[in-house]
Amino acid sequence: QFPLGRRLPCDIYWHGVSFHDSNIFSGQVNKFPGMMETVRKITLSRAMRTMQDLFPVEYNFYPRSWILPEELSVFVDEVRTMKDSNPSSKPTFIVKPDGGCQGDGIYLIKDPSDIRLTGSIQSRPAVVQEYICKPLLVDKLKFDIRLYVLLKSLEPLEIYIAKDGLSRFCTEPYQEPTLKNLHQVFMHLTNYSLNIHSGNFIHSDSVNTGSKRTFSSILCRLSSRGVDVKKLWSDIISLVIKTIIALTPELKVYYQSDIPAGKPGPTCFQILGFDILLMKSLKPMLLEVNANPSMRIEHEQELSPGVFENVPSPVDEEVKVAVIRDTLRLVDPQKKKRKDTHLSFHTYLLIFPTQLQSLHAGVAGMKDKQHKHHSLKLSLKLKFYLKLGSCQSLKQVPEASEELPDAPKSLEAALPSLCLKQVFPKYSKQFSYLRLLDRVAALFIRFLGVKGTTKLGPTGFRTFIRNCKLSNSNFSMAAVDILYIDITRRWNSMGIDKESGMCLQAFVEAFFCLARKKYKSLPLHEQVSALLQLCENRLAALRGRRLVWGCG
Repeated sequence: QFPLGRRLPCDIYWHGVSFHDSNIFSGQVNKFPGMMETVRKITLSRAMRTMQDLFPVEYNFYPRSWILPEELSVFVDEVRTMKDSNPSSKPTFIVKPDGGCQGDGIYLIKDPSDIRLTGSIQSRPAVVQEYICKPLLVDKLKFDIRLYVLLKSLEPLEIYIAKDGLSRFCTEPYQEPTLKNLHQVFMHLTNYSLNIHSGNFIHSDSVNTGSKRTFSSILCRLSSRGVDVKKLWSDIISLVIKTIIALTPELKVYYQSDIPAGKPGPTCFQILGFDILLMKSLKPMLLEVNANPSMRIEHEQELSPGVFENVPSPVDEEVKVAVIRDTLRLVDPQKKKRKDTHLSFHTYLLIFPTQLQSLHAGVAGMKDKQHKHHSLKLSLKLKFYLKLGSCQSLKQVPEASEELPDAPKSLEAALPSLCLKQVFPKYSKQFSYLRLLDRVAALFIRFLGVKGTTKLGPTGFRTFIRNCKLSNSNFSMAAVDILYIDITRRWNSMGIDKESGMCLQAFVEAFFCLARKKYKSLPLHEQVSALLQLCENRLAALRGRRLVWGCG
C-alpha cells in the first residue's frame, strides 16, 4: 500500500475512493474520472429523467424524482394536483440528501410541508422521490439487493454483472407508511449501516438466514414458490444496462478531460454497487448506484460493553471475494500474452492479496495481531482458490519473480468459473437504440475546443450551430446566443462547479430545444434522432470537403 502515491509503473492501480492520480501514464486504474460526481443522487436523477423524457416506458424502473431546493415549488404543485385528481390517494415520499451515504439524513414525508427547511437544504441539496409502498417481503420484512457491476470499459462499452449479490433486510416487520410509523427507520430503510444498530439484527453463519443473505438464496426461495427467476434476472440485467447507458455520456466528458485522446494515460475499470428494490409485482426498481461499494468482509461483534471484535462475515466473503478475484482476472494485462507458458504470479500475488488485506487495514480499532490474523486468513483463502495447497505463513508465499514448481499451466484451469457475466456488448443489439445521448456527447466533446475542459464556451456553441447549418431566417445567430446564455446561466446557478461555460446537461437541453423547433410533429426521441443524423451527415460532408481542400 502506498498512502502517498506510487510513481513506479504498475499493471493495476487500486485507489480507495476516486480517480485522483494525474501522474499515471500506463496500466489500469480501478476508478473512472468523474464517477463519484456522476452517480451522486442529484446527477443520477437528472440523467434518469432525461432518459425518461426520451424513453418513458423503458426507464420506468426509476422512481419519480424532484431536486431540492430548485424544484421545491414544482414538487408542491405536482403533489397538490396528484391529491386533487385522486382525493383518496395518500402518497409517501422519501427525502435523500445529495451527498449522503449509509442512510445518513434520509427520512419519509407525507406532505411537502414536512420537508425540513432548516436552512441546510440550501447548503445540502437533496432528492425527493415517490416512496415504493408495496415492496416484496420475505419473512414479513422489507429488503433490498446489492448487486456488483463491473464497468470494464467505456469505449467500447463493456459491462459485467456478478451472478450473486447481497440481500439486506430491515429488522422490523413491514407496514405501509402511515403518520404513526413514518419515523421507524428499521421498518422502512434497508441500509445495513442503520439496521446493524437494531436489537433485532441477526448475524448468521449461513448465507440463507439472518439480516444479510445472498441474493441467490432469495432466488431459490422465490423459485420454490413458482416465480419465473429467469424473467426476474432478465429484468435486472435490463435495468443495469439501461442505467449505465444513462451514465456514459457524462462519464465520457470527464474521461476526455482527465485522459485526453492522443496522450499517454491509463485505461479504467470500476466496480459499482447497484441498490435495487423488488416490488410486490417482482418489478425491479433502481434505488441508487454506489461508486465505492463497501468491500468489507467482516463485521463488528460486541464482546462486552465497549469492547468490539471484528469477525468474518460468511455472506460477505461468499460474494465479495469472488467479485474482486474475477475483476482482476478480467482486467489482467498478462492474460493476452500468457498462453501455456509456465505461470508467473506477478499480478495475482502482488496486487490481489494486498488489496484484500486493505479491506481490513482501515477498520477502526483493529489490533495488529488481529490484522495479521485476517490477512493470513485471506492469503490462505486465495491459495485455496488457486489450488496451491495449504500454507501456514505469509512468508512462505513465493516472491513475485519466483515460479512455483507445481504451478498449474493454465491460471483459468486453477480458478473457479467466473462469477461475473458479460451483459454488454453481449446484448447490445437490444439496447443500441437507447444510446442517443452518447452521440449528443460526442458532438459536445468535438466542439469543446480546449482539451481538459468540461464546459463549452459561446464560441464553441456558435461553431457547432454554423458547422451543422442549424441557423436560418427563423433562428438567427442572435437567437443562438440568447439560447446559449439563458440555458447556461440557469444550469450554472444550480451547480456547485463555478467554471463558466455550458455543461453537458445544458447542451443536451439546448439540443432538445433545437430538435423540437426543427421536427415539431415527431415524438422527442425521433426528433433528437433526426437532428443527430442531420448534424452527423453535415459534419461528415464538411470533413470530406476539408480533405479535398487539403489535397488540393
